[in-house]
Amino acid sequence: MSLETNKALMRRFYEEFWCRGNADAVDEFVAPSYVDHQLPEGWPQGREGLKQLVCEWRTGFPDMSETIDDLIAEGDRVVGRFVLTGTHEGPFRGIAPTGVKVRVTGIDIVRIADGRICEWWYSEDTLGLLQQLGQLPK
Repeated sequence: MSLETNKALMRRFYEEFWCRGNADAVDEFVAPSYVDHQLPEGWPQGREGLKQLVCEWRTGFPDMSETIDDLIAEGDRVVGRFVLTGTHEGPFRGIAPTGVKVRVTGIDIVRIADGRICEWWYSEDTLGLLQQLGQLPK
């Protein structure tokens, strides 16, 4: 697949999965053999873990949206730099709703094969998120 095709796949995935919260989009965009290299401990691996991840975020931040600042593709990899925004209106990782509007930056690296995401590495500003939610001093 071309680099532009891989980037288009990621744009569509961000929109459907993260911005719209469509967990079923995983079945279209993610390979059955998908590996998540940063999934929280104890979560199911593969597509089910990814679906659980978006449900957790959407429960905590129902108005969540992601803006893509950069998409860079080389070979079978796409790197996305994003900003996630949302209002903490539901429980999230043991934290009761605070009503706080958050802004979290992050970077995703995915490997694409046969038109589907098959591996994912990511890093987001968890420290900044916890500080915004009043869980850690600023």
